[in-house]
Amino acid sequence: MPIQSALAFPTTNSNAGKLDTTFATHGKTQVYFAGSISSMANGVAIDSHGRLLVAAKVGTPGGSRFGLARLLVDGSADLAFGNQGSVIGQFENGFEAMAGKVHVLPDGHILLTGQHYENAHRTLPAVALFDTQGCPVQRFGENGHCVVRLPGNLSHGIRDTWLPPGVPGAEVCDACVQEDGCIVLICNHHFELADHAGMLIRLDPDGTLDYTFNGRGFVVVRHLLMNTWLSSVRVQHDGRILVGGSINFPEEGLLARYRANGTLDNRFALDGFMSFKAQGQSAHVSQIIQQGNGELQCFGSSRDPMRCLSLKIHLNGRPDMHCNDGQPQLLDIGRSGCQWTAAQALADGRVVAVGATIGGVEADFILGRFRADGQLDCGFGDGAGFVRTRLGHNLDTATSLAVQADGNIVVGGYSLDGNYRAVVARYLA
Repeated sequence: MPIQSALAFPTTNSNAGKLDTTFATHGKTQVYFAGSISSMANGVAIDSHGRLLVAAKVGTPGGSRFGLARLLVDGSADLAFGNQGSVIGQFENGFEAMAGKVHVLPDGHILLTGQHYENAHRTLPAVALFDTQGCPVQRFGENGHCVVRLPGNLSHGIRDTWLPPGVPGAEVCDACVQEDGCIVLICNHHFELADHAGMLIRLDPDGTLDYTFNGRGFVVVRHLLMNTWLSSVRVQHDGRILVGGSINFPEEGLLARYRANGTLDNRFALDGFMSFKAQGQSAHVSQIIQQGNGELQCFGSSRDPMRCLSLKIHLNGRPDMHCNDGQPQLLDIGRSGCQWTAAQALADGRVVAVGATIGGVEADFILGRFRADGQLDCGFGDGAGFVRTRLGHNLDTATSLAVQADGNIVVGGYSLDGNYRAVVARYLA
């Protein structure tokens, strides 16, 4: 199976994939969090007014906190939001925290999901709800915040203090919001030593456990009694729920699907689960998307070596044999490896994906666009189908993206400039 190379494409004169120089300073901006000493953007979203919302892990003199910032359409801080354009907080007083994803709800409220750090080693999934001014919505959880605790400590996870930034691990806080307002989220439970299982959880719109979901409000996701890690959750158009990540060690990419009531959908792939390798090497799924035609595509990375990975599959969980003979497509960028971390489907069936090259000063943003058939779109990035962007003089890591109404692509992440700084860049479509 061929591996696509960063040097194997013709060039065109298209502007698609170039930084939008009308945005902020030459297409990029640092996100300001008042009183912080560091920040790492992990999620971006766009509200009905075109303003940008950024979820972040923020370093303060008192430890890690969640951060939520809002930028105006031109990339400048929205000073009417929170404190000088941002909110920094904890899910419970006296504990560290971080934010991973941000969602704009139909009523304009802002849902933030992240991690509550119970101590130096343990995490719990957490959510918070804010109004359009950045104030907690009091009717949600306890004064706008909710730490999700499951029976038997099943929502306890482990902190990834040993992992370098940008490399996916056991800490996860992906979430989706259903049409009825229920919140679907995932976390990874650490039993002991190297014993892990994924948790799929559903909350009512007020932040309480939804006991109609699997009769308990959660599902333990574990395949073949193997170590299981989850990184992504996606609610399909029909209400069924997809989760993705990896199993075993060395890792194999994993997809699983559940019905809306929380029971395993055994009509998906083989008894509800699909696992795969990449050219015989390890694989991990970081993001699942559903295209406009209903087909599925997952993005992530192979391991040893680390390369960008994409795999197109049918709704029944079977690989699409018309795309790379049903095998994962690998893209090799940079000398030290690369990965896709997030993706979003476009209205025309195409998909944009964002990620980063790995390795110190070699770490840069990467942004790619795929056609509806799963192949790289050579109308993007001067014919290559992707672009690589160095924003600063050191490590740059892209973690998230959102697509504006005009098709331009907003990418969130962070750069290392003394300390990590949350950044947002905008690219032309």
